[in-house]
Amino acid sequence: MSFVTTPTSAADTAWLTMPELVEVLGEPLGRVRRLLDESHLIGSKRHGAFAVPAVFIDGGRPLASLRGTIIVLHDAGFTDDEAIDWMLAHDDTIGTAPIEALRAGRKSEVRRVAQTLA
Repeated sequence: MSFVTTPTSAADTAWLTMPELVEVLGEPLGRVRRLLDESHLIGSKRHGAFAVPAVFIDGGRPLASLRGTIIVLHDAGFTDDEAIDWMLAHDDTIGTAPIEALRAGRKSEVRRVAQTLA
């Protein structure tokens, strides 16, 4: 099951509900909740049921560079919804959506830009 798309906004990406996350991650619900509590993933209820953007998953695991970036954005005062929107939208400073840069291994650049948003 592949949900990865190249989003240009939160509206353009596929979203995974909790039952779908359990399936994709191959983890019990309690472990998925822990991943959310520990900022390995973030999600939103903007579409009704709580869901996480599918691009935050890589190879059946949360994208490794996501957690530190989420923490930087939270430290800058972003809510989960604001952090999701920023990561999925094109950023002129980075030249692409921050999530795409993270997926390409450019976490230092993404975090540097995120730190300037405080």
